[in-house]
Amino acid sequence: MKMVNVYNTRTRSKEEFVPIEGNNVRMYVCGPTVYDYPHIGNARSFAVFDTIRRYLEYKGYRVVYITNFTDIDDKMINRSKEDGIEVSELAAKFITEYLTIAKQLNLIPATINPRATEHMDDIIEMVELIIKNGYGYDVDGDVYFNVPSFETYGGLSRIPMDDLSSRARVEVDEKKKDPRDFILWKAEKPGEPSWESPWGKGRPGWHAECSVMGKHYLGFPFDIHGGGQDLIFPHHENEIAQSAAAYGIETPVKYWLHNGFLTIDSDKMSKSEKNFSTAREVLDNYDHQAVRLYLVTGQYRQPLDYNDKAMKQAIQSLERIKNAADTIRGRISILEKIGSRESDADRKLAEASKKAREDFEKEMDDDFNTPGALAEIFTLVREINTLTKDVGGAAVLREALAVMIELVGILGVNLADEAQTGEGAGQAAKALKGIVDFLLELREGARKSKDFAKADQIRDRLGELGIEIADTKDGPTWKMS
Repeated sequence: MKMVNVYNTRTRSKEEFVPIEGNNVRMYVCGPTVYDYPHIGNARSFAVFDTIRRYLEYKGYRVVYITNFTDIDDKMINRSKEDGIEVSELAAKFITEYLTIAKQLNLIPATINPRATEHMDDIIEMVELIIKNGYGYDVDGDVYFNVPSFETYGGLSRIPMDDLSSRARVEVDEKKKDPRDFILWKAEKPGEPSWESPWGKGRPGWHAECSVMGKHYLGFPFDIHGGGQDLIFPHHENEIAQSAAAYGIETPVKYWLHNGFLTIDSDKMSKSEKNFSTAREVLDNYDHQAVRLYLVTGQYRQPLDYNDKAMKQAIQSLERIKNAADTIRGRISILEKIGSRESDADRKLAEASKKAREDFEKEMDDDFNTPGALAEIFTLVREINTLTKDVGGAAVLREALAVMIELVGILGVNLADEAQTGEGAGQAAKALKGIVDFLLELREGARKSKDFAKADQIRDRLGELGIEIADTKDGPTWKMS
């Protein structure tokens, strides 16, 4: 197996990907806080890590993939009050929305989608261990993590301690021993959901849930933790501190992967800035597969700009891929009727298919370089468009189609639809016949009106596409050359 190299945020370098346990990959990706419709920037993270998962599975790894739902936090509580509904009802509404979007983006379902509220006992146990081990303290039912007690804090984000202090002072809390300390458990407030704990009724701080769910489902250490770059600090930094302090493990995660922001005119897309489009709005206005393709057109660690021009380019790219697949299917259908005859084009297409797979893997092995991988797919598309009309063997065409379907499938685009079946191939052949017959009718009309230049032009263009025209006393006939 050729090795995959991944960029590890923790070390700020590309590293050879070696799972902790054989071919088993344990992967946790921070999921949505289900208080609102996810925006298209959230959808980029969904698509990026689904693509990474798909490629690892393609390489032969067995992937356990966990994505959580944050179904209790300040945003959830505030939104539920605005809408006049229970937090649980709000969560159910937007979890349903997420699952709809996931299906439309062709995401492979997670192995498990745990919810924060399902793991209160685990969270409470972790907080107890943090206090017991000397890293946390309780003030009137609020429990804090004592950042200065954890010497390696800041190792993931690499933010100097002075800068951490400045950031922490943005939200002053007089209960803290140090402004950098962060909340583990929040004391109950009137009208808010709460759970019994050793410190009184309350609820967890946001950072706690991912530490306990990662441990619960994957164990420590696990292989990959993913999320957006905005989660590096404080969320993932705090996860490391919590996990290490509670469970005595120095490195709970081997590889930290973070996707870049989706931008609008180079500005980060953000709900707080109100410069965003929801995933629902985008998916309602564009072909779902084109949206998925767009989301992986940029290398995942780099920013990706969202605009109408970019979406139109994605639509055109998708059409090029689909047209190439239809070209192959139509040719296969014709060869099934007239029989096979190998030609030099067969060898060239077979070589192009093999090279496309090899070069695609080379790009994806380099930190999941999807732009480079797409370029290799379009190289194969170009070869298909050039060679297919001269290919005489159906087996070579089927292999080229299978390669294209598999490679674009890794990027989340599904070409293996009903058109791949015998019925679909028959429909493609029927469509081809209708188009050619229509062009021949136009040619006959040109000949009758003595526009022989137009008639010859139609005949010559069909010839370039591998369609031979024969004029008989009963009218023109055609066949694939």
